[in-house]
Amino acid sequence: MSASVETKRHSLAHVLAQAVQELYPDAKKAIGPDIENGFYFDFDFGDFELKEEHLRDIEKKMKNILKQNQKFERYEMSVAEAIAKAKNVEKNPYKVEIIEDLVAKEGITTVSYYRNVTQQGVETYEDLCRGPHVEKLSEIDEQSFALDRIAGAYWRGDSERTMLTRIYGLAFDTRDELDAYRKQREEAAKRDHRVLGRKLKLFTLSDLVGSGLPLLQPNGMIVRREVEEYLWNLHKDRGYLRVWTPHLAKEDLYVTSGHAGHYLEDMFVVHGGTSKEKFHLKPMNCPHHMQLFADNQFSYRDMPIRYFEPATVYRDEKTGQLSGLTRVRAITQDDGHLFCRVSQIREEVSSIVSIIKEFYTTFGLMEGYWVSLSVRGEDRSKYLGSDDVWNLAEGALEEAAQANGLNYRRVEGEAAFYGPKLDFMFKDAIGREWQLATIQCDFNLPNRFDLSFVNEQGEREQPVVIHRAISGSLERFMGIMIEHFAGRFPLWISPEQVRVVPVGEAFFDYGREVLSVLRAVGMRASIDDSTDNLGKKIRNGEQAHVPYLLVVGEKEMNARTVAVRDVRSGNQADESLDAIVSKLVTERENKSLSSLLA
Repeated sequence: MSASVETKRHSLAHVLAQAVQELYPDAKKAIGPDIENGFYFDFDFGDFELKEEHLRDIEKKMKNILKQNQKFERYEMSVAEAIAKAKNVEKNPYKVEIIEDLVAKEGITTVSYYRNVTQQGVETYEDLCRGPHVEKLSEIDEQSFALDRIAGAYWRGDSERTMLTRIYGLAFDTRDELDAYRKQREEAAKRDHRVLGRKLKLFTLSDLVGSGLPLLQPNGMIVRREVEEYLWNLHKDRGYLRVWTPHLAKEDLYVTSGHAGHYLEDMFVVHGGTSKEKFHLKPMNCPHHMQLFADNQFSYRDMPIRYFEPATVYRDEKTGQLSGLTRVRAITQDDGHLFCRVSQIREEVSSIVSIIKEFYTTFGLMEGYWVSLSVRGEDRSKYLGSDDVWNLAEGALEEAAQANGLNYRRVEGEAAFYGPKLDFMFKDAIGREWQLATIQCDFNLPNRFDLSFVNEQGEREQPVVIHRAISGSLERFMGIMIEHFAGRFPLWISPEQVRVVPVGEAFFDYGREVLSVLRAVGMRASIDDSTDNLGKKIRNGEQAHVPYLLVVGEKEMNARTVAVRDVRSGNQADESLDAIVSKLVTERENKSLSSLLA
């Protein structure tokens, strides 16, 4: 039976360490796990500075080791022996600390090691490790991996500790998979939303404003506003009510909700200049929406209650993890909270699923999607609520997934402590997977805030809260869409939808007439009345990713037509002015992904 790709990656981390050990005997090993798409290993090289050009020699050495078809052998020793070995033989403080931590946290009495042994029985390398590993290195195709890059990494992620040198490697089952990943990464670099965001003037990152706090330019605000209005249009006829809540609140609110106990280090503190009162910028909208529900006397006839708020929350993400729009500190969630009875969960989830399907179909992301149905694990002590309620909620989510034909997988142990959830995974245009929409059942907050409505018997009954987000966050979704479309947005969300391009000054008046007609039907249109030649005007329009350029010259002016150039497909056609306006309006209103000249 072939080893899993994760096992191969873990084994390659050991091969990397063996190669480094042979080339640089003074280097001290730290840790080397398998990760998504590959592996890494952290080393302390002391005063020696490892550079990118050294990777070629290390990779060559690794391939030589693979050719020897060494095998992995596992053995154990006592904790005392292992610590003595790490201290006195290896003189490696990192391994000593790892062993001592395992004793403190897990109470281990023995330590497992893996050693590499040649076909002739010669031991070449060993390391503290739990495994697993491939049985023999011949299971790994030497063309299926490559060393990737070098980075700095603090020991244990602590900036007060030693800075180590991390060597990253890529690894897959086959060379074809490795090549495909490299190609995908090259394409991703071309689509980088941070680069396109600057080029298309969508957003600005300012050191004076602060890391993780992007500013939207007018073009970016158009994109965001179109998405936000579309989201509201999908909700307003399904019984949702728009609400608004402030950006900060007293700490007491988050003590009641439990966020202060779990998220206080990730929350921003605000002190009043006059009142001297202490507030927190809100990290989530949920506690605020609990207060809205609590301020009403609802009965079972009113249920469900559905709140919708595209609101900005604030989280003190680590500076090194911030990235353009996809990882920020000011996060605008298209948030929604539903308060319902357990018996209403299935119907409400089905309604949310219909919104998700329509939304992501519009953006061309439904192909290849899947859904994680996250339910409880075996240890029931970690979860809030009775077995009966959990069984009902998990059953309702699964029934809704089945009824709506969702491509779902039941994942044990991945539920939140407050309830089960559905997490939707979508692939973008170049095959990268993103977790975006989510539906979560929550028994925790209604309990903590003592929420209730009056049931048929005149008694107080606690509602279930369903948290749902369709796009996840508007900033992150916008960053993903910039890359998904490579900056070439569909007509309906494109900041500039049409540009009129007169061939020369003699046709400016007709060009402005065309512009007037376009604006009359609500098109975001402009005219290039510069003195540039036609070729440059067209290049400028293409570089700005304007979906359509309408070229007008003498022939078009006399016939009241336009020469239409589809920037996305490169197709061209002659159209009457009335016909092109009608087609543009239809494409915009249908939120079509395909262009009218495709």
